Amino acid sequence: MAVINVRTDPATDVALAQFTVDATSRSEAIRRAILDAAREATRRPMREDAERLRNDPDDLAEVRRVHEIMDSLRAW
Repeated sequence: MAVINVRTDPATDVALAQFTVDATSRSEAIRRAILDAAREATRRPMREDAERLRNDPDDLAEVRRVHEIMDSLRAW
């Protein structure tokens, strides 16, 4: 496990105080923030891709076509 020293500015001190108001240690708050940032960095491109596809007329047409095919295959 690595040990990291960080110099904070006043705004970061305020934010860190908000994260530790529930008696969470500063180290735990920083670990949680890093993990949250990593998850967000992973999810952001997926959200952007989903948004792009949601607005892509060719993709929407293909989705409709597949739905029509699947509907025609229903037994009832």
